[in-house]
Amino acid sequence: MTETLQEIKREYEGEDTRPLASYTRVLAVYGGAVTALLAAAKLTGRTAPEKIKVMDLMLMGLFTHRLSRTLAKDPVTSPIRAPFTRYEGVSGPAELKEKVRGHGLQHAVGELLTCPFCLSQWVATGYAAGTVFFPRVTRLAGATMAAVAISDWLQLAYARLMKKAEE
Repeated sequence: MTETLQEIKREYEGEDTRPLASYTRVLAVYGGAVTALLAAAKLTGRTAPEKIKVMDLMLMGLFTHRLSRTLAKDPVTSPIRAPFTRYEGVSGPAELKEKVRGHGLQHAVGELLTCPFCLSQWVATGYAAGTVFFPRVTRLAGATMAAVAISDWLQLAYARLMKKAEE
């Protein structure tokens, strides 16, 4: 079995080195967290909503977008990423460019923490769990981050308009 897994790893990687075993650990943590949340819901008698309203989906999407970008790119959250990354500069308005460093689990976690697309799965899962266990607080958090996301887009639109007016 070990030889088969090593062969799969070699064939997958080719000339590159990828932390497949570490990705498996990260996936196991995610799966374990989802399993624990499902078990906690069952033990406490909580259930998922019968239907997800369009506005709830929009709120969840905006929350997921904004929190994922905040965790992955914001200067203030860089201490969370620092053990796994190296600062390289600014990549956009209020966003940092960081390079993933290390090997194995350090590298795998660094890739997760610097990728808003990758983090969105985790954030959306947390939001979904929040709707089961703490729906009012979760909606408030969702509305807050949705407002921040909308404000970000308005700030960027305003900056673009000002630049155009100066031309």
